[in-house]
Amino acid sequence: MSDAHAKRILLASSSPRRVSLLQQIGLVFETMSPDVDETLLDGEDAQTYVERLCKLKADAGLIRKPTHVVIAADTVVALGGEILGKPKDRTDGVRMLMLLSDTTHRVLTGVAVASATDVKSKVVASDVSFRAVSEQEAQAYWGTEEPADKAGGYGLQGIGSIFVEKIYGSPSAVVGLPMLETELLLKQFGIDTWSGRIDRTA
Repeated sequence: MSDAHAKRILLASSSPRRVSLLQQIGLVFETMSPDVDETLLDGEDAQTYVERLCKLKADAGLIRKPTHVVIAADTVVALGGEILGKPKDRTDGVRMLMLLSDTTHRVLTGVAVASATDVKSKVVASDVSFRAVSEQEAQAYWGTEEPADKAGGYGLQGIGSIFVEKIYGSPSAVVGLPMLETELLLKQFGIDTWSGRIDRTA
C-alpha cells in the first residue's frame, strides 16, 4: 500500500483497555465505537465468531474513515462448548464467574487490521486458570461494576486478577488486544510503528 506510513490509524473500539494497550506501546491513533450486530450465528464456534466480528468492526471503521488503517478486535471466553460474552446482568455475571471458578478456560481474541484495499486478521488463544471463587466473592465482584462490560464477566487488568492462578499465552490478548500480533499486522500494511514512540517508563 503506497504511502501507508503516512496514513492515520483508527482503533474501531471504545474499550478503554484497548486504548490503554495501544497508548502503552506509543502508537498515535484515533478511536470510534463500531456499531455491529454481535449475534452468534447458528453452529458458529468461538474462533470463527471472534474473527468474523473483528472484521465486521474493521469494516465499520473503514466506512467512517476510509483513508485510515483500521485496527479492530473482539474477545470471548470459551468453556465447555459455551461462549461467554459480556454478562447480560448481575445474575448472568455471577453465573459466569462461578462457571470459571476452579477451572481453566480459553480466551480468544480476534484482531483485524484493514485498509480500503486489504484486510488481515489473526485469532489468538490463551488459557487462563482460575482459583476457586465463592459465590460471595462473585457477588461482591459484580458490585464493583468492573465485570459488567467484559467478556466472561471479569477483567484481568483490574480486580479480576485476584482470581487468576496462571495464564498460558498472551496476557494482552486476555485483556483485549494481542500486542505482538497487532504490531506485526500493522507492519504488513507498511505502517512505521516506531514513528513517534517514546520511553513510557520514565
